[in-house]
Amino acid sequence: MKTVNHWIGGKTVEGASGNWGPVTDPATGAVTTQVALASVEEVDTAVAAAQAAYETWGTSSLAQRTSILFRYRALLDAHRDDIAALITAEHGKVHSDALGEVARGLEIVELACGITTQLKGELSTQVSSRVDVSSIRQSLGVVAGITPFNFPAMVPMWMFPLAIACGNTFVLKPSEKDPSAANLLAELASEAGLPDGVLNVVHGDKVAVDALLAHPDVTAISFVGSTPIARYIHTTASANHKRVQALGGAKNHMLVLPDADLDAAADAAVSAAYGSAGERCMAISAVVAVSSIADELVQKIRERAEKIKIGPGNDPESEMGPLITAAHRDKVASYVTGAAAQGAEVVLDGTGHTVDGFEDGHWIGLSLLDRVSTDSDAYRDEIFGPVLCVLRAETYEEGVALINASPFGNGTAIFTRDGGAARRFQLEIQAGMVGVNVPIPVPVGYHSFGGWKDSLFGDHHIYGNDGVHFYTRGKVVTTRWPDPSDAPTGVDLGFPRNH
Repeated sequence: MKTVNHWIGGKTVEGASGNWGPVTDPATGAVTTQVALASVEEVDTAVAAAQAAYETWGTSSLAQRTSILFRYRALLDAHRDDIAALITAEHGKVHSDALGEVARGLEIVELACGITTQLKGELSTQVSSRVDVSSIRQSLGVVAGITPFNFPAMVPMWMFPLAIACGNTFVLKPSEKDPSAANLLAELASEAGLPDGVLNVVHGDKVAVDALLAHPDVTAISFVGSTPIARYIHTTASANHKRVQALGGAKNHMLVLPDADLDAAADAAVSAAYGSAGERCMAISAVVAVSSIADELVQKIRERAEKIKIGPGNDPESEMGPLITAAHRDKVASYVTGAAAQGAEVVLDGTGHTVDGFEDGHWIGLSLLDRVSTDSDAYRDEIFGPVLCVLRAETYEEGVALINASPFGNGTAIFTRDGGAARRFQLEIQAGMVGVNVPIPVPVGYHSFGGWKDSLFGDHHIYGNDGVHFYTRGKVVTTRWPDPSDAPTGVDLGFPRNH
């Protein structure tokens, strides 16, 4: 059986706690790997390695950092397939989807390569007689990232490339469900020349998470995961005087107006709802159909969903793979089986789906629920699986009010040919990311990713300008160099004035 250990101080460190977690191939249900689960002492070792590395990395030149990041980008590009294969083997998503994940992570590495422009300061000269004022941004120290199972390569790359480019050192605690990709990312960074201890990977469960949240040498925590855990991360880390960005769950809506291209809307709904088996925080999980188009739209979605081929992620013909664990598969299925009792019409029931030759895999088919009520479990909860709910509204205003009433505010989309309605929507909707005829509005790397309401805890979104600001802190320097001919000014206890 394969063993995944920690990566600390530039080398593999065997787990010493004696605790191990199972890693399963979701397509077969077989345990293929064991991963070390860190003790508090092992987390301390990782933080100490990062703290020691910060003594030199924090004062390293931008030229040194960016040259390493450019080499790192080249290595990641050369190993795309290797990273994607690890993701497929442990997460279950199809290989093309895993490759897409790696590509989106690379966008942030590329952003980090250009950190020289992001860290430029400001200078105001002669604000007073012979006085200049400058603003600069400096690194924080040791920062940590806690990342989810659904994007084991992309989400870590949303964090650590920018953090280390800004001069910080990093401790990554990836999901213990699919840990191998994180280790490969760290090994490639070392191969690119990243000094030992700048990037560390410590595997574990709640013990490791709590140790990072409480550690006095960790200055900031980045997190992506469910809303309850995001709230816990934010509360606990803030109480320990840390800067926190904690991205939570979602219930992303797609509003379809009567004038929309229904074929395009149906294509988008199926792609956005069922891609990666719905295990995406930006998945469309609720379609709001306005006025008379609902029946036709539901039929078009059904026709497309019924044709999706489900199978192992390493099969080139597969369009959707299994769910991450059997327990998660059963939880997702429970929302479908309980939907009818709560008033929904089950148009497609994906529970009980199996794949020939892989009967023990964590399979579930595509489910489509129509006429879903806003007080049902399938609507209120983040299902995180291939279940699409359809709700109906009589008007644009009713649809917007329905979406804005949701406690989540991660992403949303509108499908329409009406530019005026689209403009109203992007201004009136209460969500952090908005798509106009774009079902999954994940921003490019040089903008920032993040939601509103219960989808974000903290003041900063992730990557982009917000990411740079999160991993740095501002300093303002006021300088006066008197001219040799200046006469002494004497003591003045009055409040300083510019003149």
